[in-house]
Amino acid sequence: MTKNKNNETIWSSRIKNNTSSLFQKVGNSIETDKRLYKEDIAVSIAHVEMLFKQKIISFKIKNKIIYGLNKIEKEIKTRKFEFIKKYEDIHMNIEKRLYQIIGEEAGYVHTARSRNDQVITDFKIWINSANKEINITLDKLINSILKLAEKNIYTIMPGFTHLKNAQAISFAHYLMAYVEMFSRDKKRFNNIDSLNENPLGVAALTGTSFNIDRNYTTKKLGFIKPTNNSVDTVSDRDFVLDFLYAASVCSMHISRIAEDFIIWNSEGFNLINLSDKVVTGSSIMPQKKNPDLLEYLRGKSGSTYGNLFSMLTILKGLPLSYFKDLQDDKEIVFRSNDILLDCLKILDEILKNLSPNKKRMLELAECGYITATDLADYLVKNHSISFREAYKKTAAIVNLAEKKKKKLNELSLDEFKKIVPKLDNSVLKVFDLENSVNSKKSYGGTSFDNIKKMINKYKK
Repeated sequence: MTKNKNNETIWSSRIKNNTSSLFQKVGNSIETDKRLYKEDIAVSIAHVEMLFKQKIISFKIKNKIIYGLNKIEKEIKTRKFEFIKKYEDIHMNIEKRLYQIIGEEAGYVHTARSRNDQVITDFKIWINSANKEINITLDKLINSILKLAEKNIYTIMPGFTHLKNAQAISFAHYLMAYVEMFSRDKKRFNNIDSLNENPLGVAALTGTSFNIDRNYTTKKLGFIKPTNNSVDTVSDRDFVLDFLYAASVCSMHISRIAEDFIIWNSEGFNLINLSDKVVTGSSIMPQKKNPDLLEYLRGKSGSTYGNLFSMLTILKGLPLSYFKDLQDDKEIVFRSNDILLDCLKILDEILKNLSPNKKRMLELAECGYITATDLADYLVKNHSISFREAYKKTAAIVNLAEKKKKKLNELSLDEFKKIVPKLDNSVLKVFDLENSVNSKKSYGGTSFDNIKKMINKYKK
């Protein structure tokens, strides 16, 4: 267990017998929370500077503690620091080493605080940093999507509903849908408001009788304001749930585009090509090139969801305030963060090694009577009938084409006139796929100008 300079446990004055070896095995978290070392040292430095400002500790003690903490940070960065499991966590590992470096004055570092407020402060700062890294990675991914979209504004493909050909769209327009999704993901990571509230100073759960200045540490550590209620502060993990939810939604978006690409890469669709850099082979079938990385992306969304539900389950029956159950929050967050970053980078690599099969996209877009809605719209615009009436007449024309085993553009004018007698040759323009795509000029639609404007908007 954690020991002070005199080789005694911190709580040895109260607990006389050694903690069981089994508890020592499961009770330590150092292998997980050592990732918080930078944050923990920064928080401790801000804390002792505040203690000095408030005349709670002397200038000499403040400087000695800061000297020791900076030395420890350098040791950790250069891998000269020994993390010891029996000292439980990052806080006590650092404090123990501080005793070794500066002596008894190290004991002042924990004045007017608890590990309860210390760890939450560390954790919030870490998640804020993680959010910045995720957003940088999302920006890179969005940029890759924009580059691919810019090359494929005029690449026509079927837009699907129910995996059935629905209406013609641009491949670029499809890609820009994911620009929207990943942009919303950025907002979710940026808008976790409680991350801006400073927990430091609430101590174990009641606050402290020392004359501390929480506004000082708030400003020093980059928060906006201190938390309002000490009991809530040490038990609050809403910010963890918010992060895990944001990660889950982002993972879901990754999974959806991965699913599309898996389907489109199959021989049945053959809409995209993947370079050898992002496929694997088969152990028995020499001809195979498998989209394993895409399947990895799809599968990892389940892990991210599981982390969210793990944390929800931990919290659902937890009384106020702090309990050991909450120790798992860091492992859960770290795991989701690492998975998400890997998946974002993998998807970025896939997009850089993906090309559309333009010929096949066009061929498939010509199937399934995909311009039927364009025909119904034409009838409304040019023959003064309601959309529902136009729908019925168009359905009848589709039935005729299906019976004759023809595409809509293969029907003769006379065949059209059997159902809509007033039709003339102008109707034939309706079935041009490029015209169909480009006619959707309403804001957010598939017209080429709309797509260009959206690409330029996000490139700025």
